[in-house]
Amino acid sequence: MDIILVRHGQTEDNVKRVFSTKDTVLTEKGKEQIKRTRSFVDTLSFDRVYVSPLIRAIETMEILGLEGEVEDRIQEIDFGAFEGHTYKEILEKYPEEAKEWTKDFINYVVPEGESIKMAYERVTSFLDEIAEKGEDTILVCHDGVVRIGLCWVFEQLDYFFKFKVDNGSVNIISIDEKGFKYIKKTNYT
Repeated sequence: MDIILVRHGQTEDNVKRVFSTKDTVLTEKGKEQIKRTRSFVDTLSFDRVYVSPLIRAIETMEILGLEGEVEDRIQEIDFGAFEGHTYKEILEKYPEEAKEWTKDFINYVVPEGESIKMAYERVTSFLDEIAEKGEDTILVCHDGVVRIGLCWVFEQLDYFFKFKVDNGSVNIISIDEKGFKYIKKTNYT
């Protein structure tokens, strides 16, 4: 079976290089990226589609011509008070919090948000459910969610920053009949 993770297209916040807000939308370039991605997605076989509740993911799903079920567990990592800010702005506005975050990016709980570890637990609980069902599934989601999925293959959250996930890319995790997980495709556009 395949779990197909599609990252949304470029957003306004991606252009600004800020930690994304919940209501950021696709740019024209982002819409074009997804139109190109659609030609590949149209060749795939799948049983179900799930989409993050965030606007950018829903826009992406619509451009892909898909219909799916909204799933809260695949929304982006919640960067809470850091949302809408560049890393430099975070260092200036939240110096103590940024210092703690820099010491432990994985476990630090962002003010009004969550840690990457908390997001990992949320996302992988859903991936485990999909794996149990054994259905080929598309998830229309986000950079952090795709990275978490790739970490899930290795059961190593420490790999989170070892992956780069392009806007509008398709990433496929396969699970064989014995339950062995492997990465079949990354950053396909």
